[in-house]
Amino acid sequence: MKIIFILIFILFEIGFTKKNVIAKIPEASGICYSKSRNSLFVVNDEGKIYEINKQGKILKKKNLGDYDLEGVACDNESLFVVVEGDDSLLKVSQKSLKIKKKISIKRKFNGIRILQKDKEHGLEAITIENGNILISNQSYNRYPKKDSSVVFQINNTKKKKAKIIKVFDHGYFDIAALTYHNNQLYMISDKKNLLIVYDIVKNKTLKKIKLPKFAQEGICFDNEEMLYIADDNGRILKFNAKKLGI
Repeated sequence: MKIIFILIFILFEIGFTKKNVIAKIPEASGICYSKSRNSLFVVNDEGKIYEINKQGKILKKKNLGDYDLEGVACDNESLFVVVEGDDSLLKVSQKSLKIKKKISIKRKFNGIRILQKDKEHGLEAITIENGNILISNQSYNRYPKKDSSVVFQINNTKKKKAKIIKVFDHGYFDIAALTYHNNQLYMISDKKNLLIVYDIVKNKTLKKIKLPKFAQEGICFDNEEMLYIADDNGRILKFNAKKLGI
């Protein structure tokens, strides 16, 4: 198994070239694939959201406001975007890129203050698992300490406030990217440059893949098993997932 991980790392190193950069978006911090539009949505730290095609061409963009956007998830005709700082979600129309609703997330779960308002930690990534919204709190603290490094599920997005109803204590720090694909949760630890494949039913790590050192902030797969990574240094990278053994 160790040999496989080393091989994957070598493939990433070899494949990580200019040809993998399909778009340049300043401070790209999240990415998701929309099945309904067959396109990608990217957010950045400056409050902007972009729609790009799978070749990297920018189709449209919009400034949502004075927000530090850190992750985006695609769900039918809507997008859910996490805002760092005030720990909230924006529900956004995929078609118009207009904000439909802002949803605040209550900070406590079973008496533990999972979300601590500070400048270092906060909401960092989001994905949708069979209709359930999963969000990463980027932190260096172990659960059940306050401000824990966990992935959590919220109860709904129909109201203006949501509760944390489930916590996944994965045991990793600084999770900056999430996506749910083929019944598995993919997480990237930015600090460790590590791609983790995780089974949320069994709460078990299935695979760990070492990545080249760069600022990974978002991850997603499209309908053709292509893997996209949003890089905070301003790049959108595209890889063939199968060739990488993922």
